[in-house]
Amino acid sequence: MATKSHYGTNTFSRTLTPQSVSMPLISQGLDSVRTYQWEIHFELPTSISGQTTVEKLVLAAKQVTATGFSSEAIEAHRVNDKVYYPGKASNDGVTVTFDNFYANNGKIANLLWQWFQTTYDPMRGVFTSGNKVQKMTILNLGPTQAPQYETTLIGVWPKSWKSAEFNYGTNEFHTIEVNFAYDFMNHGDL
Repeated sequence: MATKSHYGTNTFSRTLTPQSVSMPLISQGLDSVRTYQWEIHFELPTSISGQTTVEKLVLAAKQVTATGFSSEAIEAHRVNDKVYYPGKASNDGVTVTFDNFYANNGKIANLLWQWFQTTYDPMRGVFTSGNKVQKMTILNLGPTQAPQYETTLIGVWPKSWKSAEFNYGTNEFHTIEVNFAYDFMNHGDL
C-alpha cells in the first residue's frame, strides 16, 4: 500500500487512490512566485530622462540579478563565550541585462551609455557628483499581472556598462549589461 501524504490528506481532506474517478484537488494556495513575472522601473537623471525613454528601458530589460543586503558579523569574545553582533551592511549591486533595441533615435545602448556618463565620463576622465538620486523599482507581478510587492533600490548609479559580444555564428539579440550600485533598499507590499 502506498504511503499517503500527511499534508495533502489532512489539509485538503482527500485520499489519493488508483480507484479515484475524479481528479484530485490542486491547491492554488501552494503556488509560488514565478521568476518571469516582473517589471523594473527606472528614475533617470533629468539630463536624459523622458517618458518614452523610461518606457523603452522597462521594455528592454530582460533579466535582473538577485538583490539584497548582508551584514558582517562582529565577533566578540567574552570570558567563556563567543558571541556575534550585526556589523557593517553591504550589498552586491544588481546587474540588469537589456536588449539593444533600435528605439529612441539612438538605441538603448546609447541611452544607457549616457546614463553611465552622468557618473563617470571616460572621455574626459571626470567623475561627477550628485547623480546618486536615481531610484529603481522591481515590481513582482501576480498571476493576473497585477503588482503584488516591490523591491525599491535608492541611491542607484551605473557602476559598469558592458556590451555583449558580436558574433556572426549566433542567432540572438544583442544585449547590454549594466551593473548598478545602490545605497539603500526596501522590500514590501505596495
